[in-house]
Amino acid sequence: MWFFDLFTKTDSVAHIALLFAIVISVGILLGKIKVYGISLGVTFVLFAGIVAGHIGFTAPTNILNFLQDFGLILFVFCIGMQVGPGFFESFRKGGITLNLMSVSIVLLNIAVMFACYVIFFDTHVASNLPMMVGTLYGAVTNTPGLGAANEALESVFKGNIPQIASGYACAYPLGVLGIIGATIALRFITRVKISDEEKILEAEEAENPHAKPHQMHLKVDNSYLAGRTLKQISEFLNRDMICSRLMHDGKVTIPSSKDVFEMGDEVLIVCAEADAEAIQAFIGPEVEAPWTDENANLPLVSKRIVVTNSSMNGKMLGSIHFSSIYGVTVTRISRLGMDVFASRNYRFQVGDKLLVVGPEDNVNRISEMMGNSVKRLDTPNIATIFIGIVVGILFGSIPFAIPGIPVPMKLGIAGGPLIIAILIGRYGYRMKMTTYTTNSANMMLREVGLVLFLASVGIKAGAGFWETVIQGDGLKYVYTGFLITIIPILIIGTIARLHFKFNYFTIMGMIAGTYTDPPALAYANSVCVKEAPAISYSTVYPLSMFLRILTAQIIVLFFCGG
Repeated sequence: MWFFDLFTKTDSVAHIALLFAIVISVGILLGKIKVYGISLGVTFVLFAGIVAGHIGFTAPTNILNFLQDFGLILFVFCIGMQVGPGFFESFRKGGITLNLMSVSIVLLNIAVMFACYVIFFDTHVASNLPMMVGTLYGAVTNTPGLGAANEALESVFKGNIPQIASGYACAYPLGVLGIIGATIALRFITRVKISDEEKILEAEEAENPHAKPHQMHLKVDNSYLAGRTLKQISEFLNRDMICSRLMHDGKVTIPSSKDVFEMGDEVLIVCAEADAEAIQAFIGPEVEAPWTDENANLPLVSKRIVVTNSSMNGKMLGSIHFSSIYGVTVTRISRLGMDVFASRNYRFQVGDKLLVVGPEDNVNRISEMMGNSVKRLDTPNIATIFIGIVVGILFGSIPFAIPGIPVPMKLGIAGGPLIIAILIGRYGYRMKMTTYTTNSANMMLREVGLVLFLASVGIKAGAGFWETVIQGDGLKYVYTGFLITIIPILIIGTIARLHFKFNYFTIMGMIAGTYTDPPALAYANSVCVKEAPAISYSTVYPLSMFLRILTAQIIVLFFCGG
């Protein structure tokens, strides 16, 4: 019967498509169920795949391997494109200590994993250490790390590869809960008062070192400026300033970048205090004017502005002086669907979306400066993605020997595309590559890659899941995973608070970013009305994601190949 054949002929295209469609759709739907406001999300596809594999609803191994590896490539490459622009900026002043704390947590996760392996497991059983590696990445809720470890295992175990997804599946649920629970416990251990932490953040904002605005009425007294446009003058000065009013022949107007200055004109200039003297010396003397800036009485507007002007690539937000000069505030930046706090050290990339608040004419000036030509971004730049994947696979396939590791190490299909994507995301524009990909295209490719990977891994692990987990060491994977999750948080979190005096909300974001765990960030944002968690999350996330993938391969090749 044709209907029966759809579920039994495992080598037919229709059967394979049906298998993945059912596993992925069921997993995503079940992943939306929340318990106390927390859900497992798309990771539930792994559990749906395990059930399918356990009941014999499967596909040929070579097909599963291909879809698993191709899905992993898409997933990590799109992640690399997302984190690339902020990866190197995270090492700048102010982010170094946070990243050192994050690295310490990553290393402690690994150390606790090895300690649990020695204490609770028989070290003479070859499969126990690989299974603990799977447990490690479930405990830290990091799926790309699982993929990197799984790929490395294939080069060590040429035939019977341990299905480490079983350990991952056991540790993941308590990993999500443990991150949030340990963060809450940290509050009581360090005796933090939420109200006091918020007051500290407010005090820091009041002492913000941004350039203070300076307003002055100047008379054009430099013959060099006669006949030149406002844009030409601004470019020659090479200083941030805004001319909010121009009086010419007794008429006051709001000038555009194309308006021409003439001798005797009077202008209302807003600039940073540090630049005021130089600007006045260049334009002319300060005078008393009978007209004033009306910006203070103008209604405020909120507008989404898209960066499409390529000249803004790499420019630091703090260097533009949005607040002090342009009279507007950038309240939020979105890059590839991920909201990022508008910190002074943030560097713009084409495709960034800014939420700008201020007087309408000033907001329009910012819109003009940033480009805001959405039509330029309508077409996704798929070519850049697949060119990057080609280079990433080639780069990841280069073998290099490390003393003590029995087989040559490769970055593989997880590490190679990730590194190339980070480099393209950050420096691609210098090679005239259009690195921007529409948010919908990036999210679609990333999610499709992730669910293909999770479904394939789950289906392959399902056949032996009962023997490995239920009848085997499943309970050990659960409680050792919980220890791997919470111990590093409690140790490093306490040090960050008591020794380095970090704000508790900053620590919350740092922990969420280190574990690359969006639910933990969502909890931090629900507790804190300020942006401190988002800042620290975005600061440590790129390096943490990179280290999770790299250390997965190092652990497997160095310790599992002996």
